[in-house]
Amino acid sequence: MPDLSSRNPDWWRQAVIYQVYPRSFADADGDGLGDLKGITQRLTHLAALGVDALWLSPFYPSELADGGYDVADYRDVDPRLGSLDDFAAMTAEAHRLGLKVIVDLVPNHTSHQHVWFQEALRAGPGSAARDRYVFRDGRGPGGEHPPTDWQSVFGGSAWQRVPDGQWYLHLFAPEQPDLNWENEEVRADFRTTLRFWSDRGVDGFRIDVAHALAKDLSEPLRDLGAPELSDEESLVHFPPGTHPFFDRDEVHEIYRDWRKILDAYSPPRMAVAEAWVPGPRRVLYARPDELGQAFNFEYLKTRWDAAELRRVITASLADARAAGASATWVLSNHDVVRHATRLMLPPGTDVDAWLLSGGHAPAVDTAAGLRRARAATLLMLALPGSSYLYQGEELGLPEVADLPTAVLQDPIWEQTGHVRKGRDGCRVPLPWTTTGPSYGFGPGGAWLPQPESFARYAVEAQDGVDGSTLELYRSALKLRRKLLQGEELTWLEDVPEGVLAFTRTDGWRCLANLSGEPVPLPPGELLISSAPLTEQGVLPPDTTVWLG
Repeated sequence: MPDLSSRNPDWWRQAVIYQVYPRSFADADGDGLGDLKGITQRLTHLAALGVDALWLSPFYPSELADGGYDVADYRDVDPRLGSLDDFAAMTAEAHRLGLKVIVDLVPNHTSHQHVWFQEALRAGPGSAARDRYVFRDGRGPGGEHPPTDWQSVFGGSAWQRVPDGQWYLHLFAPEQPDLNWENEEVRADFRTTLRFWSDRGVDGFRIDVAHALAKDLSEPLRDLGAPELSDEESLVHFPPGTHPFFDRDEVHEIYRDWRKILDAYSPPRMAVAEAWVPGPRRVLYARPDELGQAFNFEYLKTRWDAAELRRVITASLADARAAGASATWVLSNHDVVRHATRLMLPPGTDVDAWLLSGGHAPAVDTAAGLRRARAATLLMLALPGSSYLYQGEELGLPEVADLPTAVLQDPIWEQTGHVRKGRDGCRVPLPWTTTGPSYGFGPGGAWLPQPESFARYAVEAQDGVDGSTLELYRSALKLRRKLLQGEELTWLEDVPEGVLAFTRTDGWRCLANLSGEPVPLPPGELLISSAPLTEQGVLPPDTTVWLG
């Protein structure tokens, strides 16, 4: 099979990559759960959209304690989603259509069902099997208290006690025990996994929680001293690179080792880090001798404010340039409220409380949210670097904030004692048709209920419809491919307050009006607009245009 990415080994530097959450994309067998055959059947949608690659969230064997990020076997396919043969067929079809394939790798933790962890439970304290994980004796009389005050990202203690009295570390759900990356057997096994998928034609890897692998496990383990803070918030209380388990300097040795493996392939396999750390630290993961790219979550978290966005864009480009990487941009993914909804929430909104209200306090104007989301997307696609899209955003899907609590699957709901509703609202299966038991997701129902409003967002409802969000994405991506040159932009200074405006390498311009008021539109050929321009020479609020 020809490796299409060999035509340009640096294809990823300014690619548009589409995230597929496999269980919610397309269901071929009718069991309500998306699968690999469903993805294969719908790859023509991605090719027609104009993206360069698809990134698959985990499809490995898993009990779904955390939506597939609790991996029981890194070198197989969950039988509910298909087989290795189905994966091969999907990859072959993607390559035939000119799409690259990126897979999720989850190296911080395994599932508690992984053979290693089951062996560790049987083997007992002090065993080689337990050394692959982080087991410790507890504190206090009889070791009844956790070894440290470390908190799980999902809420509660990051330690779980086992029947023989020891505790194991889980920075996420208890079903996700953390691996010990000081153990050479752990490192060797992931080298094998990188080769396993690369040998099967995978073009790259997205590294989950890339900043958490290295931990300070020297005795005595250190308390954070601020258990009321989330562990990521506690980063600011430690000098860079010295937090007990996040963003430690030693983590970079692991990725330099991985890069040697990835570069042994022709073309080299790409990789992108999920690292929730400040920008200057984040780009360390993106150095050419490490992963090459890292997600820019500061951009995702920035308010719809021209001055703030300009500051973040400028800093992101400078950081990426200094690291020898290309910048990345993302507005939505499987972990956050969809941007068609999020961008309309008032500044300072407690998102957890908003989700608990079913999305009613405050209420979100869905039409205004979609308009702003379209403007934000067209702005993002004009920026130098790679854009990562999340499935369904090309349809303008809003967050499903009113899911009944009885159907919630995210472990955050139970682990926080029903304080945080979790991330299911952005994971509701996609609508492909305007009718049917799951709007074309599959021949049966869907593992999360879809609202009736999904019918009007369906691919069938938007395909070929002038002005639809789907057609906007298709037009923008086609135009982007034609226009894209270089990795620089130049800000235009003589613009009204609240307007972002810049030129790209060969002179085309992007203008985004975030001011809330109409502003004059400079002369030039209108290449594309995120919303209709109802008055000549005027750029309406929440609208982005590209000018020739």
